[in-house]
Amino acid sequence: MANCYLRSLSGMPHPPNSISEPPASHSRVVIKPGPFKAVASNQSSISLSLTNVTSTFCNSSANKIPKSSSSRTCAVAAEPVISESEDRTESGNGVESKEEKYAYQAEVSKLLDLIVHSLYSHTEIFLRELVSNASDALDKLRFLSVTEPELMGNDPELAIKIRSDKDQGILVIQDSGIGMTKDDLISSLGTIAQSGTANFVKALKENKDTLGGDSSLIGRFGVGFYSSFLVAKKVVVSSKHPKSDKQYVWEADADSSAFIVREETDPDYFLERGTAVILYLKEDAMDYADPNKIQELVKSYSQFLSFPIYVGREKAGATKVSTEDSGESKDKKTYSYELVNEIKPIWMRSPREITKEEYHSFYKTTYGERLDPMAYTHFNTEGEVEFKSLLYIPGMAPFSSDKTTSEHKNIRLYVKRVFISDNFHGDLFPHYLSFMKGVVDSNDLPLNVSRELLQESRIVNLMKKRLTKKTFDLFESIMKSENKEDYKKFWRNYGKYIKMGVTEDKGNHKRLSSFLRYYSSKHQEEMTSLKEYVDNMKEDQEFIYYFSSESVKSARNAPFMEKLVERGYEVLFLTEPLDEVSINALKTYEGKEFVDVSKEDFELDDEEGQEQLEEEFGPLCDWMKEKLGERIARVEVSRRLTTSPCALISGKHGWSPNMERIMRAQNLGDTPGLREYMASTRILEINPKSSIIQYLDDARMAGKSGTSDLVELLYETALMSSGFIPEDPAGFGARIYDMIATSVDADSKSYEGYQDEEAAQNYEDIQPPNVEYYEPQTVVEPEIV
Repeated sequence: MANCYLRSLSGMPHPPNSISEPPASHSRVVIKPGPFKAVASNQSSISLSLTNVTSTFCNSSANKIPKSSSSRTCAVAAEPVISESEDRTESGNGVESKEEKYAYQAEVSKLLDLIVHSLYSHTEIFLRELVSNASDALDKLRFLSVTEPELMGNDPELAIKIRSDKDQGILVIQDSGIGMTKDDLISSLGTIAQSGTANFVKALKENKDTLGGDSSLIGRFGVGFYSSFLVAKKVVVSSKHPKSDKQYVWEADADSSAFIVREETDPDYFLERGTAVILYLKEDAMDYADPNKIQELVKSYSQFLSFPIYVGREKAGATKVSTEDSGESKDKKTYSYELVNEIKPIWMRSPREITKEEYHSFYKTTYGERLDPMAYTHFNTEGEVEFKSLLYIPGMAPFSSDKTTSEHKNIRLYVKRVFISDNFHGDLFPHYLSFMKGVVDSNDLPLNVSRELLQESRIVNLMKKRLTKKTFDLFESIMKSENKEDYKKFWRNYGKYIKMGVTEDKGNHKRLSSFLRYYSSKHQEEMTSLKEYVDNMKEDQEFIYYFSSESVKSARNAPFMEKLVERGYEVLFLTEPLDEVSINALKTYEGKEFVDVSKEDFELDDEEGQEQLEEEFGPLCDWMKEKLGERIARVEVSRRLTTSPCALISGKHGWSPNMERIMRAQNLGDTPGLREYMASTRILEINPKSSIIQYLDDARMAGKSGTSDLVELLYETALMSSGFIPEDPAGFGARIYDMIATSVDADSKSYEGYQDEEAAQNYEDIQPPNVEYYEPQTVVEPEIV
């Protein structure tokens, strides 16, 4: 004789055993409190890999439990713990019914632990699972009734009804589906025992790899039904099959290792056909007895099921009813039911049958939008993976550009029209396409799919590739539209997302690059594509030239543009923060490399006399480098300037002016010392044809004073004109003011001299008036002697 100790569903100690002994000739099963432990007589213990629990099931031919061998664990259906039945009097109606107790043959508490930590992230999932089970029962009845119409009986309605009793903490999910017989209750709700915990764990691992529809855990192990124990301390299933005269009840407590099957005697739960799942909620799950909460969950997870779902609300006041036996009256609550899944799954219909208005209406209703979508695509995918999908481009981009990742829950995954999740973190849809909205409905995934399983699923990876391809096809249809304003609107709203895609999705560079748009030196009003740029390239042009700047106006006036414009080459203007990043990630387009005209590695064919100019102005370059010190790498004669006296060029691996502004704006981008290093790689190019440079060279050789100040002023002016930020704006301003003051002083002195000369000239030019002047005569009086 062997003793077996079975842990309860919740892992709590068992209540005192009240089960009578079996005949002495049989091996017996005794249920006692305490931790799980199984010892089989004359058998070796079988070690399970789950949390170091060892379990071996008992031999009992009399109890119809097949003998286990030393090489495997028993895998059997649940059987009665005792060979005799108990009489039980039901309270309230005085009707006696016989009940039979069955013991779980699997370690259920560990199973529930797996359910909580591996399959379900939230307890609210239980309602989705139970409603899905009810929908399956209705589907089965509808299918069987085609050949057996008598199964429908006098109740043709196929529906799901949910009601709750807050006072008693009861939640009831009822369907009018196929129902279950007594044997069905024992076998269907005891399917966990048919696998054993070790086999369950093995199957769970297999599902992580395949996630195929045939290996779905739902149905094979009853995991969906057992999720009800996440919120219920006791679960009662009352069911009636249309071919059965009796209605039976399956009942189990969360803290018990056995379940009971008996005949239904409570008139409140009598059914003509179908199943009612009654949950006695735990104290911390009483909010699930709130009809508003239930309605919210149904709309979230099950609103697109093909069968109507009604949620009942208690009517004011109670109805008096009397029992048949005693004639006594009692209060009975009545309910008014409201249909909560009025929205039909539009993606299940043929696209030919759906109007544009219907598509727009579904979009607005589902996502609470006011604007019509910009575009949409409705398609079915068949082959290695099959699913249906309806995707929308919203009429306007999200207000916050930061919400481009997992905060968006725009793509909703359904399995057989049951909502699974909208939180994928890029597993089902790329991050840069997070602005897309829509639904994906697959029959190839299990209902209890978790994010961890999604990450490792080959099927999900295939779905992601096909969804991305279909999204690109939708973008391309807008791009090729006869109305060019359509794509302009799309690019204004979602251009930054496409650029993000170029930086993140290397595998789709070819498709993404076709969507890019930029201003250029030849397209300053209307944006151009890379394809148009390449088609319009000059025959001798080898590269795609670009320049990063804050605006089109500042870009077209940049000194780097002078030689290229003179030769008729087109230059792309990168005026957005992501432009330069995306171009650097792209690197080439149709075999043409991208070249930054503000960088050191930009080269043009040398013009005649270039070497002579470099030799002539070489001493000036060395002298200017000595004056500027470590602020620059070197000074050299320019090949790209025609009118500007000088320009500041970024090093080959240094920051462009626009990138430096972006890095300064980042919280962690302005690393101490990094900016100084990037500045030290700059090159000052001078234009020997400029009169300013020629004067500076003459002044240097003549040893005139003030040449050092002139070099400083040229350097800081080159910083500004090249797009960089001056290192000392106040000092630069002071030098400009001094130069203005010097000019003003010179002009003032010149003006004063001009005034003196003009006054003198005016004095000479004054003519005397027409007046006679008489010379005074001296009168000499005679001397008196």
